[in-house]
Amino acid sequence: MAPEVLFKIANLFAVAGWICLIAGIVTNRRWLRDRLAGLYWPLTIAVGYALAIIAAWGGSEGGFASLTEVRQLFANDWALLAGWMHYLAFDLFVGAWIAAETERANLSRLVLIPVLPLSFLFGPTGFLLFHVVRLIHRRGDAE
Repeated sequence: MAPEVLFKIANLFAVAGWICLIAGIVTNRRWLRDRLAGLYWPLTIAVGYALAIIAAWGGSEGGFASLTEVRQLFANDWALLAGWMHYLAFDLFVGAWIAAETERANLSRLVLIPVLPLSFLFGPTGFLLFHVVRLIHRRGDAE
């Protein structure tokens, strides 16, 4: 199967995982939020990632020592697909962790309205915003 086809499948699969995450949050079903969206879905994407890495192995120049080397590495479609699947798996995993941590920290689920879309679209930014909100909440509790 071509990398472009797998790219489309991976994207649809990741969106379905985010839908499971949102459904788990809305219905208060921890197994849906934590197990399905937070563990099994990212693990399945990780299998695709590993297969894409195997397909890319030795197929491109480059490395990780400089930005130029990384650009060369991702000139291979299989390596680029693997990199994209890396984002898909980790962003979903982090989104599910944030949702669970929101509950553990006794934060309002309203916090998730800006944080989860940011995590979906710009992973580390959503992660950062969540920690800022949690820090502000802790400081408010301490006063």
